[in-house]
Amino acid sequence: MMLHVPAVLNRQEVTDCRKLLDAAQWVDGNATSGEQAAKAKRNRQLPADAAMTRELGNRVLAALSRSPLFISAAIPKRIVPPLFNRYEGGEHFEFHVDNAIRAIPGTADCLRTDVSCTLFFSDPDDYDGGELIVNDTYGLHGAKLPAGDMIVYPATSMHRVTPVTRGVRTCSFFWAQSMVSSDWQRTMLFDLDQTIQQLRRQIGDSEQVISLTSHYHNLLRLWSQP
Repeated sequence: MMLHVPAVLNRQEVTDCRKLLDAAQWVDGNATSGEQAAKAKRNRQLPADAAMTRELGNRVLAALSRSPLFISAAIPKRIVPPLFNRYEGGEHFEFHVDNAIRAIPGTADCLRTDVSCTLFFSDPDDYDGGELIVNDTYGLHGAKLPAGDMIVYPATSMHRVTPVTRGVRTCSFFWAQSMVSSDWQRTMLFDLDQTIQQLRRQIGDSEQVISLTSHYHNLLRLWSQP
């Protein structure tokens, strides 16, 4: 499932973060790449251990905790601390697959990358190119979203970022380990949850809505690995 999550950050939050990002010291993006990705990647990142990266990452994590749509789609168990990248002057990232396992910086822990996330800090009019292209079972899908919006997609997907030929594209990127490892099962749970929410708004907690809610939680109980 590839999902657009709007307004994870509001405009003031985007503006505040952009001031910090625009003044930051950026390094070669291959600092966090695996062997395959390093051959395809041309961009810059904030150092993973920098104080600013941690501060901005905590802001992103706080925003995610307030996003029911993200929680419904990802059913997150753990999230890698967010990282931040920047593309300009033709920088790009060719097709690749994200590493299946990521270390949690500053700990001995690792997590399985089930869900990939890209949160945009630049508006589409700020730059040319820079589209996120995801190749899944149903073909190629592109995303170039307003600042503050996020795209969520299975980490198993091949994906790329097209060259930025004008302006600057700044984003946060990170991964979540879901309590439900199967994208197919997560998609069914998400669709069921969204249907329940729509019905609840229309007809309230009817007997049928309560029955569907029971089925949702029993499926989650069956498939989840807390």
